[in-house]
Amino acid sequence: MNVNQQTPMASPYGQPQPGYGQPSYAPLGGGYPAPYAPYNGPTSAYQPGGPPQGYSPYASFPSKAVAANPVSDLSSPLDLGPVRGPPTSGPPPVSAPQAYSQYSQGDIQNGPPPMTQAPPRPAVSQPYNQGAVNLSGPHPSYPQQYGAPPPMQQVTNQMTGMQISSGPPTPAGPGYAPPHSSQPPTSAAYSAAPPPTYTQAPPAASAAPTQPPAPSDPAPPQQYYGGPPPSQQPFTSSAPPPSQQPFTTSAPPLSQQPFTTSAPPPPSQQAFPPSSYSGPVPPSQAPTLTPPRPQQPFPPAQPPFSSAPPPVSQPAYTSGPPPPAQGSFPPRAPPPSSQAGPFPPSGPPPTSAPPGQYRGPMPPQPQPPPAQPSPYHSGPPPPRAQMPPTSMAQTNHLPPGPQCPPGPPGPLPPPQPGMQGGYPPQQNGAFGQVRGPQPGYAGPYPGQPNYGAPAPAPAPAPQAQKRLDPDSIPSPIQVIEDDKSKSSEPFTTGVRGQAPPLVTTDFQVKDQGNASPRFIRCTAYNMPCTADMAKQSQVPLAAVIKPLATLPPDETPPYLVDHGEGGPIRCNRCKAYMCPYMQFIEGGRRFQCGFCSCVTEVPPHYFQHLDHTGKRVDCYDRPELSLGSYEFLATVDYCKNNKLPQPPAFIFLIDVSYNAVKSGMVSIVCQELKTLLDYLPRENPEMDSVVRVGFVTYNKVLHFYNVKSSLAQPQMLVVSDVSDMFVPLLDGFLVNVKESRVVIDSLLDQIPEMFADTRETETVFGPVIQAGLEALKAADCAGKLFVFHTSLPIAEAPGKLKNREDKKLIGTDKEKSLFQPQVGFYGTLAKECVAQGCCVDLFLFPNQYVDVATLGVVPVSTGGSVYKYTYFQAQTDRERFLNDLRRDVQKPVGFDAVMRVRTSTGIRATDFFGSFFMSNTTDVELAGLDCDKTITVEMRHDDKLSEETGALMQCAVLYTSCSGQRRLRVHNMAVNCCSQLADLYRNCETDTIINFFSKYAFRSVLNSPTKTVRDSLVNQCAQILACYRKNCASPSSAGQLILPECMKLLPVYLNCVLKSDVLMPGADVSLDDRAYLRQLLSCMDVSESHVFFYPRLMPLMKLEGESLPVAVRDSEERLSKGGVYLLETGLHLFLWVGANAQQELLLNVFGTPSFGQIDPNMTSLPVLDNPFSQRLREIVESFRAQRSRYMKLMVVKQEDKAELIFRHFLVEDKSASGGASYVDFLCHMHKEIRQLLS
Repeated sequence: MNVNQQTPMASPYGQPQPGYGQPSYAPLGGGYPAPYAPYNGPTSAYQPGGPPQGYSPYASFPSKAVAANPVSDLSSPLDLGPVRGPPTSGPPPVSAPQAYSQYSQGDIQNGPPPMTQAPPRPAVSQPYNQGAVNLSGPHPSYPQQYGAPPPMQQVTNQMTGMQISSGPPTPAGPGYAPPHSSQPPTSAAYSAAPPPTYTQAPPAASAAPTQPPAPSDPAPPQQYYGGPPPSQQPFTSSAPPPSQQPFTTSAPPLSQQPFTTSAPPPPSQQAFPPSSYSGPVPPSQAPTLTPPRPQQPFPPAQPPFSSAPPPVSQPAYTSGPPPPAQGSFPPRAPPPSSQAGPFPPSGPPPTSAPPGQYRGPMPPQPQPPPAQPSPYHSGPPPPRAQMPPTSMAQTNHLPPGPQCPPGPPGPLPPPQPGMQGGYPPQQNGAFGQVRGPQPGYAGPYPGQPNYGAPAPAPAPAPQAQKRLDPDSIPSPIQVIEDDKSKSSEPFTTGVRGQAPPLVTTDFQVKDQGNASPRFIRCTAYNMPCTADMAKQSQVPLAAVIKPLATLPPDETPPYLVDHGEGGPIRCNRCKAYMCPYMQFIEGGRRFQCGFCSCVTEVPPHYFQHLDHTGKRVDCYDRPELSLGSYEFLATVDYCKNNKLPQPPAFIFLIDVSYNAVKSGMVSIVCQELKTLLDYLPRENPEMDSVVRVGFVTYNKVLHFYNVKSSLAQPQMLVVSDVSDMFVPLLDGFLVNVKESRVVIDSLLDQIPEMFADTRETETVFGPVIQAGLEALKAADCAGKLFVFHTSLPIAEAPGKLKNREDKKLIGTDKEKSLFQPQVGFYGTLAKECVAQGCCVDLFLFPNQYVDVATLGVVPVSTGGSVYKYTYFQAQTDRERFLNDLRRDVQKPVGFDAVMRVRTSTGIRATDFFGSFFMSNTTDVELAGLDCDKTITVEMRHDDKLSEETGALMQCAVLYTSCSGQRRLRVHNMAVNCCSQLADLYRNCETDTIINFFSKYAFRSVLNSPTKTVRDSLVNQCAQILACYRKNCASPSSAGQLILPECMKLLPVYLNCVLKSDVLMPGADVSLDDRAYLRQLLSCMDVSESHVFFYPRLMPLMKLEGESLPVAVRDSEERLSKGGVYLLETGLHLFLWVGANAQQELLLNVFGTPSFGQIDPNMTSLPVLDNPFSQRLREIVESFRAQRSRYMKLMVVKQEDKAELIFRHFLVEDKSASGGASYVDFLCHMHKEIRQLLS
């Protein structure tokens, strides 16, 4: 991202690095142009660049795209309409993408994004002022994906644009729609535009869709999940149309009208639209939202929008003029007109324009919605496009836009029919079935067919568009691709408060004083200065910390610093470790702590003179003075009982009951361990590992094995008194692998034979962990237990469980009890394990309910992991299990770890999420800490912060390495502080906010019904966005949905969290699966949670060169019957094969030309001698290499029963369990925001 790119490269170790202060980024320069720049800079950066000409600050984002070619935009939209028509299944229309591009992807970037350019982070949107809204609760703030935040105004615009309406990504900009203001201006432009064009366009769209039917068409995709459109409706809630309206809000019409009113737009526009709009508004609005789903390539659902034009889409509808309107964004082109900078590019309606920027114009915009007909017509209608930018309603309007085109309703109408059909008002189901336009309104959307209602003449025009065009709402793919294209420069960490590239971007990091984003990511890189401001915005202030993260080969691991017997230099008062934030004074004899300001004497052996800038002369020779991350060698004072630790031990405890033997698990584990023991973790690859190993097998009783090197054969000792567990031998249980190799191999060969004919079906579990714990206590060392277990422990023993799975409790107030452990035994046992440094990794092979919520207590509390292989079959699951086991045994791990997070005065760490145990409020205790584990820390204010000093945090982890060395790993992070809300919203990271929100929600299900948890998430998200709208966005009609540029994906990602199996399970999701996913997510890092909630869907029709194909949005509409797609969730890989895939493609992938001959049960791709097969297998392996768990490949043939599972991960569509589609949810969020604002 910009951020990185502009940043100066890190200076080689030893050379001075730029100080924090210096900005690493260049000013925005051209306004948008430098997408990153804005990012980097804390807010100021943005402003620097003047907005691009043509746009008002707000408009900023629009300008980019629009300017390019307003007209074309329009036109494309027109085309779009038709394109959309196809919604059905074909490949997505191309147009959409282009739309994107025209958008400049930054804006809207929804649909298939052109992706080429990264949208600049628009400034958050105009200056935010703080708003009153306070959102409480965690808020996800979506961090902008881009480097620099766009200037506020921009953002606003974008947001405005976003408004979903942006449908066409419209130049408006990332926002979604062009701003209203633009509308007015547009009016002139618009009018010129060719209303006619519009008209036609809309028609096309509708036509494509197929009039009313269309709705249904699209709907299906929505349904998609099986879900009936209703679900979407749900969002919309009862009345579909209404819901849309809701979005619009009840007043939608009004709001729109407002737009319109304001709109100085040409009379025509207002004439029409206003009134008509209002009526239709509701529907259209809703539809507007709806479109998201179209986002899929397929135009189907939202044909009109979907097509590329989306961006244009608004414009499209609007037809020629709109573009300009968008242009409002377009300003660029019309900058002048845009004048006002407001979106409205065209100046014509000055009124709206300039200052109104959004505001003034906006009102006009509303018209657009109404406009359906008129907006377009009139010049102003174009605003519609702009409308989108800000408001949802607008968005909705978008659709109207098309109708608008005609300018006069008349023209539109013709198209209308088609259009109507084009999209059902919201095919998505967006809030409900399509509903007829309201009488008053022109039509639901311009595109909307006016379903059901008699369409008024004007309505027809609007009808053209019925639902939100998925391509017109913010697209995750566009944001991701824009971020990738921002910069190829390394990301240097020397600039305070600089947001890093997204987790989906491949970038190199140079440590210049702050920890790499691979170790720490924050939800906000501009912290509010006061608690009141934080409460008002509701943006959660949190850091996701991965202390032992593995770095790519081209980055240097943290240096190990040895200060000798004195140990690390620390502040006398707060005990913070020496770091770049310590200020040396009095010639270097003392230093002032950056965290608590206390002054401490510098020990004589550490003294060094200062240079003319006040820095120590040896600053760049000492990692702790110049880097963000480093390690200290700990002295004996940092060890348990003041004595150096013993090397750790690994104990393997294998279930040998009937189910375990029969499934093949026992023989697979024993066979694998013979080779795996050569790969135990070690510091130095040249040396043998010092980790000792021990073996236990069990069913109702436990069998310990003496594998002492002096024995000819292993000896088995049985402990049948499981109520009072002890270890029957000391010498010979934990051994060195190299010394006892022969005996160990003999044992591993004998275990499967010994229990081959067992008839014992019952197992114990508590005593198994107790046995491993007692063995570690006897050896006085820390270590890890690897437990391979198959069934619910019902045998008489401590920790005995009963089957409590009760589907009738799901959805009730008692559901939370199913996530809580059924007995307190394991909580007590976990505490004992942590005290000894005994970490537990549990491998489960269940064929029925095993109560993961209870069995997982010990692994989760000790920093361990749970792996689950339901209905394990040796043939198909062996590869996945063995890869997970190998990685789990070999990966870098620390033992007996304690983590503490220190912060500068004004904030403090108040809450922690992850797999750990806490005996007090500050120390996070981890019996084991591996390279995949993440701890999430929430911060709150306890005083004011200052913009000058920023906010500092230091994460220190004391642990024992796998070689038995006691170490301290330190990660430092400095972020900016801001007194303006706009600055906060300009520098957030949405992926991290969603990571935090999901962990907060998944933990909340332990104490609250899932519906309460979902409602609170929606409420907090609405508060975050309403605060932005109220305090940072330029005034505009309530009908518009305005999103901060860096949070424009917050709704789509939040909807994915709400629809997850934990919070909204389908009928086929077991309680164990939900408990497993809940525990799994608690320690995921941001990159893992991102792909978990929004899977990567990659088309494989063309694999050329080293670069990967650009992903498409997660919606059925984006799938082409003639294509093959790879879907990655972080836990699964699906290869979806379209029924009409070409023979050549099938031959290259499967070695057979016939779709019918493909074996749906294959779990690995055939190794074929052709470049395509080779490249595809490389891609699959590269995906697996990026994840901490092995992803089993599942081949899904179109129309096959397995497609239901695959569809579950197409998260932009409605889900079978009742989850809303993206379009519907966007409408729902808009309604929530409007309620908060009113």
